[in-house]
Amino acid sequence: MKDTNKHQGLRNQLAKLLEEKGITDKNVLEAIKKIPRHLFLNSSFEDFAYQDKAFPIAAGQTISQPYTVAYQSQLLEVKKDQKILEIGTGSGYQTAVLCLLGAKVYSVERQNELFKTTSLLLPKLGIRPKHLSFGDGYKGLPNHAPFDSIIVTAGAPTIPQPLMAQLKIGGRLVIPVGDKEQVMTLLIRKNETQFEKHEFGDFKFVPLLENKN
Repeated sequence: MKDTNKHQGLRNQLAKLLEEKGITDKNVLEAIKKIPRHLFLNSSFEDFAYQDKAFPIAAGQTISQPYTVAYQSQLLEVKKDQKILEIGTGSGYQTAVLCLLGAKVYSVERQNELFKTTSLLLPKLGIRPKHLSFGDGYKGLPNHAPFDSIIVTAGAPTIPQPLMAQLKIGGRLVIPVGDKEQVMTLLIRKNETQFEKHEFGDFKFVPLLENKN
């Protein structure tokens, strides 16, 4: 698991590109500069790891485009020691960004293969989420709720009610909503029953799958 000066140079270039594309959160850009994205990908993709592109990972899933990771992270407005629920651990790259931003990350992954791989990888990189679990992201993690923020890294046709219920008042929920293409959506919880909704452009995600049992 090598991380070289060349990789660091490529990360710096990637962060500069993201800044040019409109990412303004300096903490997010610093996290992008620090995390060895090539170690989250199959080694055959290593030469492409610092391009601003999504790539396939195991179980028919993808590692999100760095711009998308940075964009969602910026919308969360992460503050140190905030308790954040991530739906869709995937490769663990977004998890790593949130951890470097100082969040206490609780993450759920429904693909067992990815859950096992990522659970081993993150500690090797010195990244320690508060809690990783294998399960149905639609249900969230009610036993650990409420959360300061919730991030969903897969496209959902609608916003799952259990996730809205697990958000603290004042909390932020960032989720791509839609079927074939998704609109990046931010919900801010105003009180027990009211949410303020903001929409930010089109993105493409793998679907958020729900266990029917």
